Amino acid sequence: MAANLDMAGRPLWTSDEIVTATRGRLEGNGFVAAGVGIDSRDLAPGDLFVALAGDRDGHAFVPAAVARGAVGSLTTRPVEGSSIIVADTLDGLRRLGEAARGRARRARRGAVTGSVGKTSVTQAIRAGLDRAGAAHGSVKSYNNHIGVPLTLARMPAATERAIFEIGMNHEGEITPLSLMVRPHAVAITNIEAVHVENFPDGEAGVARAKAEILDGLEPGGLAILNADNRWFDTLKAEARRRGARVRAFGRAKGADAQLIRFAPAPGGASVEARIDDTRVEFPLRQSASHWGPMSLCALLMMRALNVDLDTGIAALGAFEPLPGRGAERNLSWPGGCLTLIDESYNASPVSVAAALANLGARGSAGRRIAALTDMLELGPQSALRHAELAPAVEAAGVDLVFCAGPLMKSLFEALPAARRGAWAPTAEELLPRLAEALGAGDVVMIKGSRDSRAAALVAGLLVLESA
Repeated sequence: MAANLDMAGRPLWTSDEIVTATRGRLEGNGFVAAGVGIDSRDLAPGDLFVALAGDRDGHAFVPAAVARGAVGSLTTRPVEGSSIIVADTLDGLRRLGEAARGRARRARRGAVTGSVGKTSVTQAIRAGLDRAGAAHGSVKSYNNHIGVPLTLARMPAATERAIFEIGMNHEGEITPLSLMVRPHAVAITNIEAVHVENFPDGEAGVARAKAEILDGLEPGGLAILNADNRWFDTLKAEARRRGARVRAFGRAKGADAQLIRFAPAPGGASVEARIDDTRVEFPLRQSASHWGPMSLCALLMMRALNVDLDTGIAALGAFEPLPGRGAERNLSWPGGCLTLIDESYNASPVSVAAALANLGARGSAGRRIAALTDMLELGPQSALRHAELAPAVEAAGVDLVFCAGPLMKSLFEALPAARRGAWAPTAEELLPRLAEALGAGDVVMIKGSRDSRAAALVAGLLVLESA
């Protein structure tokens, strides 16, 4: 990672500060750290390496970290090079993160959760914060019990604004992370049937778990909620119960940030909205329709973190789709070129239906083709939830659907024969059949859950193009 220095060029951490924050003890020479990392492969010279326990003990990677230029390690025992020894390295990382929060006294902190869209919204907000001053935030999808304290631990003391992504798979996971961040404002993008296999009461349990982000909200803090979501009233009541102010976004009448129009356009879309008493119109480089309300969620969070509206709008207009979340690429193909829409990062019934609708709205000289892999963590009705996507395919007018995985077979069999491309047990086995069917002018959208390897279809098409 890049060195984290404050506005005065001060290093992120000294070994004495780390000792104080973690209640550890120094072995070896003192040092100054420009960054903090947990993966020896990603370290930059000058970083502190945190040797976490996991499938493999992080202590085994200390020599590799030192070879990469780590100036010291956070460990539970003496190792090669300088180290700060603590009883538990994950607890030490948490303490380091809390110390970073405490010393960045000027920082306004925001946090984002939700069933769908939280990573893209978080990164869009970060783009606005970067334009407004000394900013910090989550990278990638660092949103769990390791990623959140790591993001905090990397926060320079001079930070003025920071944004954090917080995720969960089970109830009780968000509360400790929210208490760690202590946000001044939180946003819940939506509540949908994601991770429902871990909740006996389905979406109600998901809503309850997502509402935990309110537990760490600073007194008098702000909750930014989706007025179009069926759980809005529940979440609003939870926010009020905790003493939070509420701001709403969406198409719903009375929303503080109300979407009036979302119109796809070449290279993205145009948004028209009313934010409080101000009517605004601005371009996006995102073409998916959910970016209408999500852009307003991002603007409300930026404003809560003291970013003016014009700066926020400019940031959204320049924000590119993230890999796996709607990024588009034109591929050279026999006879011309085709368009690849990469939605491979993750999938749920609502996000797949939305992606199919967006694909159907696309103009194309060729066909509109969807390649889908299994949606995971949907509980005992998983096969049914896949089959229930057939009407969304029909409504979108998608020409062909290719499916991979035992669950997606249910959708494939529910489709009329004219819309069936091919089915295969795995993404890798589907790839040659998909590639053979594609032609110049086609638009192909790939979507599925990470663990069902939708990304392998994207990578395979890119290899075939380069070949």
